[in-house]
Amino acid sequence: MNPETSRQKLKIINHMTYSEENYLKTIYHLTVISETAVSTNSIAEKMDTKASSVTDMLKKLAEKDLINYIKYQGVSLTESGRLAAKMIVRKHRLWECFLVEKLDFSWDEVHDVAEQLEHIKSEKLINKLDDFLGNPTEDPHGDPIPDANGRIVKMEKRLLSELEKKQTGICVGVKDTSSEFLKYLDKQEIALGSLIEIIEKESFDNSFRIRVGLKEITISNKIASNIYIQ
Repeated sequence: MNPETSRQKLKIINHMTYSEENYLKTIYHLTVISETAVSTNSIAEKMDTKASSVTDMLKKLAEKDLINYIKYQGVSLTESGRLAAKMIVRKHRLWECFLVEKLDFSWDEVHDVAEQLEHIKSEKLINKLDDFLGNPTEDPHGDPIPDANGRIVKMEKRLLSELEKKQTGICVGVKDTSSEFLKYLDKQEIALGSLIEIIEKESFDNSFRIRVGLKEITISNKIASNIYIQ
């Protein structure tokens, strides 16, 4: 990273409140999902808050040149805003790796703790944490970790629900990272790296009979639609 970009990044992050960081991260995640401008209502729903509160925050973020915002036309991140959002996501996902790999947290426990740790401002600490962990490119849920420059290594993957009978794939991530879903996967002994084979695909309800290791189980289409495979 050139010195100018580094100074720009530090200036942006060090002058953001926790609330601003949370909004920016939410907009980033919604943008990744839709790849288009996101609506005020979708932000409000994601953050479980009132649309009027979202509008007030969007005005503040626009004044800081972190987002492009025109009323009724949706919200998109500026270059500075996208960089700042990626750095927040980077911290969150590195802390999740640390909690799982070094402190023996389970993958369904780490999100809420990482939500608190992601607001730490020290870039030096995060870069040292990255090196300490061996510069991982994915977090415990299979989501990509931006590097110190905001670059992301994209992984080719698709949903388990897209496979047909007799096809196999290795679990490389999850779409739903809720504690309930992750606990369900633990119960079924499905984890990152698990080899999954489609034994049968039921036409009536689109459920799946699958083999995971030596175990055969039936899962719903909803479950299959939340597991990424490669």
